[in-house]
Amino acid sequence: MRIALAQLTSSRSLDDNLALVRTTLAEAGRRRADVVVFPEATMRAFGNSLSDIAEPLDGPWAAGVREAADAAGVVAVVGMFTPGEGGRVRNTLLVHGRGVEAHYDKIHLYDAFGFLESDTVTAGKEPVTFTVDGVTFGLATCYDLRFPDLFTATADEGAQIQLVPASWGAGPGKAEQWDLLVRARALDSTCFVVAVGQSDPEAAGVEAKRGAPTGIGRSAVASPLGHLIERLGSGPDTLYVDLDPAEVERARTALPVLANRVRL
Repeated sequence: MRIALAQLTSSRSLDDNLALVRTTLAEAGRRRADVVVFPEATMRAFGNSLSDIAEPLDGPWAAGVREAADAAGVVAVVGMFTPGEGGRVRNTLLVHGRGVEAHYDKIHLYDAFGFLESDTVTAGKEPVTFTVDGVTFGLATCYDLRFPDLFTATADEGAQIQLVPASWGAGPGKAEQWDLLVRARALDSTCFVVAVGQSDPEAAGVEAKRGAPTGIGRSAVASPLGHLIERLGSGPDTLYVDLDPAEVERARTALPVLANRVRL
């Protein structure tokens, strides 16, 4: 299973961001990727208004993503915003391609480090998995990475690879926490974890609103035993990794933490 981690910095412009998605998907298709994972908030960067651009899953921006994924012959996982409750939005991952159609609404909202995502976002309620060529993926978004129960829940539903689009906020110790949590969630669920962040706006040459969680890069892949396989730097880049689902079964035979759990 070849996965492309599309680390980019999105902007305020929906058209520019969709153009980035199209270009990246076309290149990933040429490089024979199966699944292409984009960051949280690919549709529009945090620090900008969201309610005015949120659209249903059958809206024009999502339709553009679907068209590009189909043209490239890949499954795309892309962070966007859909309408929520009371004028708020939902922080949504759109999944489309190769006959797969799914979406996940972020469950754990980033009410931390002085940022209140719940002011503008309606929380999701349900874990989500999807399957491509017999391989099952779990979905999580950014702050979800701090909550292991979501990852064990999707592992219980068959997930072998966990996908985590993010727009990780900068700050003291935050990069170290990201690195640690990616590996920890792999160990919790004995899954591969593929975590794809927004690149650092400064490294990308993009002006960003101060105080908004606009990304630090460091997209990474961890093995089911928590080993770091590969990590990107801070700037825009695309990482391609080939993952063997059989490694998950070997890890679960050697370290059966899912089977050994005692539910308290």
